[in-house]
Amino acid sequence: MPSNPSVSERLQKVPASPIRKLVPFADAAKKEGITVYHLNIGDPDIKTPDVMVDVLRNWDRNPIGYANSKGEAELLESLKRYYHGAGFPFIETKDIQVTVGGSEAISWAMYATCEPGDEIIVFEPFYTNYNTYAVVNGVTLVPVLTTAENGFHMPPKAEIEKKITPRTKAILICTPNNPTGTVYTKEEITMLVEISKEHGLFLLSDEVYREYAYDGKKQTSLMSYMQEIPDRAIMLDSLSKRYSACGIRIGTLVSLNPDVMAGVLRIGQGRLSAGLVDQAIAARLTEVPASYLTGVYEEYAKRRDVLYEGLKAIPGVVIPKPEGAFYTIVGLPVTDAEHFCQWLLTDFRDKNETVMVAPAAGFYATPGRGKNEVRIAYVLNTDAIARSIEILRKALTAYAKG
Repeated sequence: MPSNPSVSERLQKVPASPIRKLVPFADAAKKEGITVYHLNIGDPDIKTPDVMVDVLRNWDRNPIGYANSKGEAELLESLKRYYHGAGFPFIETKDIQVTVGGSEAISWAMYATCEPGDEIIVFEPFYTNYNTYAVVNGVTLVPVLTTAENGFHMPPKAEIEKKITPRTKAILICTPNNPTGTVYTKEEITMLVEISKEHGLFLLSDEVYREYAYDGKKQTSLMSYMQEIPDRAIMLDSLSKRYSACGIRIGTLVSLNPDVMAGVLRIGQGRLSAGLVDQAIAARLTEVPASYLTGVYEEYAKRRDVLYEGLKAIPGVVIPKPEGAFYTIVGLPVTDAEHFCQWLLTDFRDKNETVMVAPAAGFYATPGRGKNEVRIAYVLNTDAIARSIEILRKALTAYAKG
């Protein structure tokens, strides 16, 4: 009898998400009647705009067929208007590819720029699912360390250039940053553009949180440099967080490089299309009132302040003030944050409540980094965040006592 076939080695190398790997423990706690405050995942509790939800209420197309592989014309026009309004009037619909969430855009950008075994420079800690996409595409992520001491901003140019090898094909950034909340300065982005020019590298910029930069800071988009480096710049985007619509799974890949755009369209044709209903909902983005985004921005800023002030008052906690997005990396007075995160779900209760946060080691590529850190997503209302801080304070005290 022949032996059973084994799954591929590369499949086994795909890492579990630190954001979701503890979900079974959270589910078990809920079955016991425990309230779990979810600060582990960027799934906001803010309502999706009514004009988008109305598409579902009024849907009358039957059958629900395939959509256009590049993106429905109505959505592409809406996206073009959005990017023009953001200050980039040169973006045309030919420069936009609709994807199934920002996740697909990131994966396609890796595939478009790298051969198997090639390298992409990233700044760690970074969005953990970059690890997943890298493994799936046969790409090696080469980390450049950033630390809480300077708010997770970039090191000098020479330190980045040390990581460049003959196999380096691209640099990937996220600004405002998930998981650190850092908003890279114009000088930092300009430095990367210079490196791109001098070393012939692609620049990939994940800009899902564009609207959320606090304390007077402004996001510097790679689109500001697209006409300067048209063949090298690829911007990755999503509607999930901007419109609190994670479930519609619509993202974009934007580039002025015709070869990149033709290639990702061919991939898009192979997977047929993003959802027709999803695209119809997303196409209403130009009808969302400006007051919606203003209100969401102000709400996240309030949540940021409550989280920051509350956590920095806990002895042993290290938290730089988040500059944007709705995440932060927090250092805890523990030696094994993953064990602590699991313990919160399995062993600790305060008034029949507990908190779920994400262990940060999975946001690093360097082994051993992030062992005493967690990522917190401040996606709950301020009362829930204040209560979560109270629970964490009591939990850390109890955990230290063993």
